[in-house]
Amino acid sequence: MPRSLRALLLGLGLQAAPLAGQAIGQGFELERAGRYADAAAVYLTTLRTDPANLPALLGLERVLPPLSRVAELLPLVQRARERVPENGMLRGLELRVYAQMNEPDSLEAAARRWAAASPRSDAPYREWALALADRRVFDEARRVLLLGRRALGGSPATLAIELAELEQRVENWEGAAREWGHAVAVLADLLPNASSQLAETPVPQRTRVVAALTGPDAAPRARQLAAEVLLGWGQATEAWRLFEQAIAGPQSPETASALRRFADLAGAVSTPAGHRVRGLALSRWAELVPSPLAERARAEAVRELIDGGDRVAARAALERLAADSLAPADAKSMAEAALLQVLIADGELDGAERRLAPSSSVLGGDDRAALRQQLARARVARGELDRADAVLENDSSVAGIAQRGWIALYRGDLAGAIAAFRSAGPFAVSREAATERTAMVALLMAVKGDQNRELGTALLALARGDSLGAVAGLRRVASQLPPGGGGRVEVLLLAGQVAARAGGSGAPQEATAAQLFQEIVSAGDTGAAPPTADLEWARLLVRQGRPGEAVQHLEHLILTYPGSAVVPEARRELERARGAIPRS
Repeated sequence: MPRSLRALLLGLGLQAAPLAGQAIGQGFELERAGRYADAAAVYLTTLRTDPANLPALLGLERVLPPLSRVAELLPLVQRARERVPENGMLRGLELRVYAQMNEPDSLEAAARRWAAASPRSDAPYREWALALADRRVFDEARRVLLLGRRALGGSPATLAIELAELEQRVENWEGAAREWGHAVAVLADLLPNASSQLAETPVPQRTRVVAALTGPDAAPRARQLAAEVLLGWGQATEAWRLFEQAIAGPQSPETASALRRFADLAGAVSTPAGHRVRGLALSRWAELVPSPLAERARAEAVRELIDGGDRVAARAALERLAADSLAPADAKSMAEAALLQVLIADGELDGAERRLAPSSSVLGGDDRAALRQQLARARVARGELDRADAVLENDSSVAGIAQRGWIALYRGDLAGAIAAFRSAGPFAVSREAATERTAMVALLMAVKGDQNRELGTALLALARGDSLGAVAGLRRVASQLPPGGGGRVEVLLLAGQVAARAGGSGAPQEATAAQLFQEIVSAGDTGAAPPTADLEWARLLVRQGRPGEAVQHLEHLILTYPGSAVVPEARRELERARGAIPRS
């Protein structure tokens, strides 16, 4: 052959691949436009010059079924498979074509030929089963996967992922869990996927799923999977119990990774139990990682344990951290703040106050201020107003000013309380706290006067959780205020609200609340108290199982006080109350 002709043919060969790629791209665009016949023509043209072109064959697999021309694909696939017999994708395509043509015998024969050619591969059985499953022949697909498991040695982990996914498709979640357990026992990297899949288990089947993963012969990783699934369902305490069983035994890098993953997953569970088990996991993880990672983990664990209400475990973690000379400054600061929270919560206020002394340099400024305010509130709850004031002596923050306003109020200094609340402004601490201060300023403005020790004493009783004492004190204050103004009905309204929330249905305090609301409504005052009292009275009646009477009060409120700010809320309560009345 002349050299020039050989060079020309070689050049054409070098250009064949780009040209084929362009043709495939053209076919794909036609396919996207819904022009299946035109796309099929492009793919067929490509196969005339390149019979084993896999993208063209896969394109035909997509476009020929809508044209009812699947049979045309079979000889093309068989020709390609003969040219490249070791190509698993071509063999899998052949199986899918037989399945689409509804030729189960030919499908089985092709799959067995592939299995004979690749006796150590699970691909023939997997593709055979998937082809059947896509045709919704699920029982036969399961038979094929189990056949493959036996043929490849009988290990429970063989084809376990495929069996798990098949069982999920037929909503056999218990079977899926069992297969996922086999799979993760061999390969830990499958845990995230298995956990994500089983998270979708319907509630009625969840108990059986956990049982399938935690039987007597369950592998540790299967138990870990059960723990992660339970954690995703919000059952944090039970999840931690199973997880501890899963990681019992010799500790390893895998144990550390599992603890870190469990802690991260627990971070999504916002319940106290979720915080607690996250703290426990972080504490265990800290024992397996080097410094300074360990100290920071312990400090973080302390906060989680406190948020979870497990102060015993929190203090134990703090003691380990305090004894660690290698702990970095930020970890020590976090731990000190957490320890002070524990001391305050446990009522060890003197110890907390000593640790908050200015000579202590461990805490940051923001943490110190927040803890001083927390300590001051704890002093107030004990009735120790002078000591609470002393704790806040140098606190010039708006939160500190607001707290001093409450202390002034509890001493009966109404003018001082109003000035402090106004100085703190409407944004200090939180929206709820600001709303509470605004409501209190309105009450104090209605009462008038610069001093009222009895009102301060009654409000201090309320702050200390003494509802009975607060109601009695507020009623005494109201009896000393002039009717028709002077804050009398406003104080009675607060007393009624406290009484209504003090006990369950039928409690004596609820009867007291009803009497107070009735007194306010009957007084005929034109302020905001009567409609609010009517609304609170109606809510009380609903809680007592008397929605019919509640409806009467709400209708009275809406008709009598149409301009009241509580009317929209009353309308919503009215709909709920009407819905609670049984139909006759």
